Amino acid sequence: MDKNFSTFLKGKQDTLKKIVSNLSEHFEYVSILASDCQGQEITVSEKQVSVKDSSYNERGFVVRVYKDGLYSEYSFDTILTADDVCEKIIKSVDITEALEKSIYVKTEPIPLYEEKKIEQEFSRMDEYEDIEVDEAINKCKNIIANAMEENEYIISGRCSISFLKISKTFISNKKNISQVYAWADATYQCIVNRDDITRFNFGGESGVSLKEVINKLEKRIYRINKNATLLLDSTKVEPGEYECITAPEVTGLIAHEAFGHGVEMDMFVKNRALGKQYINKQVGSELVEMHDGAIPYKDVSSYFFDDEGTMAQDTTKIKDGILVTGIADAIAACRLGIKPTGNGKRQDFTRKAYTRMTATYFSSKKATLDEMIQSIKYGYLIDTCMGGMEDPKNWGIQCMALVGKEIIDGKLTGKIVSPLIMTGYVPDVLNSISMVSKDFQLYGTGACGKGYKEWVKTSIGGPYLKVKVKLGWYKLF
Repeated sequence: MDKNFSTFLKGKQDTLKKIVSNLSEHFEYVSILASDCQGQEITVSEKQVSVKDSSYNERGFVVRVYKDGLYSEYSFDTILTADDVCEKIIKSVDITEALEKSIYVKTEPIPLYEEKKIEQEFSRMDEYEDIEVDEAINKCKNIIANAMEENEYIISGRCSISFLKISKTFISNKKNISQVYAWADATYQCIVNRDDITRFNFGGESGVSLKEVINKLEKRIYRINKNATLLLDSTKVEPGEYECITAPEVTGLIAHEAFGHGVEMDMFVKNRALGKQYINKQVGSELVEMHDGAIPYKDVSSYFFDDEGTMAQDTTKIKDGILVTGIADAIAACRLGIKPTGNGKRQDFTRKAYTRMTATYFSSKKATLDEMIQSIKYGYLIDTCMGGMEDPKNWGIQCMALVGKEIIDGKLTGKIVSPLIMTGYVPDVLNSISMVSKDFQLYGTGACGKGYKEWVKTSIGGPYLKVKVKLGWYKLF
């Protein structure tokens, strides 16, 4: 993988500047985002190998203009000349017609957001360690072969590796910024069978280096296979309320569902989130501190600036149990009279920028996992998240996990329940948090949708939490 900034975008810089300059004669504000993102997805099983282009690959441009209280956008993937592009945009952006189609129709005009002058290039590629595709495939094959040789119950295995190099340029009258960085993730899944019982388990690693995530995954394989075997003897949980410990991955799922979408402030604009009413109010115990940001940790959703040219930040959403703020894209921030938080993300250059999460996590504290286990009379250590949902208007939360390890009188009994579903009212769940560990991990192997679409990479994580939740089970096996 080429560690330099996109040569394609380098060759378009003068043209992009001319487009902004020419359009500025017709509009009060003009910006252009140019993207060139290239990567691959590798999937290996014991029977076949697949190598294909990444589903996140894109190469194109989106222009944003402002006039008469309305922002409009025009995307394209081919530039003949700057004059040609400008002519098409001027003809296509009819303000009256666009206003009728706007998602903000029947509202007051949108204020024009102010930008600070900056001209800078950013790169994180010096941290990227690449490996050849053939070497990655062989590593996956070895992981699967060794697992099947060492564990008699494994009947199938699969490794998947994704990596992407991102080059982006953002130009407006005040900004000329470029960035190049990369992300990678690797996952492993195994299926086990004994007699008539079949179960599966999985795990993954993410980061900014392909070599790094594969090496980290190799170290997790034994634990994934062992838990898969334990699941052969799993039973269903007795529904009820329990004191539980959530592993960092499940902790991150709670953060993502509880105060992720619920404090994406474009939902505040539409009055679709109850969190809007709780700014500067207590929503959790004093141990609760929650963040979202693209700069604190380097993972799949880390960047230098977002898709609206806003510099990346570290936003403290909850401090000492008090909801401090949400996260906002530039236009939502304008409508709410606040500053954008660097969370304006697009699925690709043809899509609208929405308020989206980056790395969403609970901060760690001082407890140890052993202390937390010893404090529980009867409950579960919950691991391996399967997914979740939330209802931002009513603050309900639903998180699904694969593994629940029983704890009785401060000790793990060895009994496993699976699968699990955790439910609750968000403030009740967060107020029940009584211990937070000093451990910390991030996971970014999945993707997040805005509703049922607009998929982008995000990271979740944090420490172990001791929390009281309602547990039940759902049909999976």
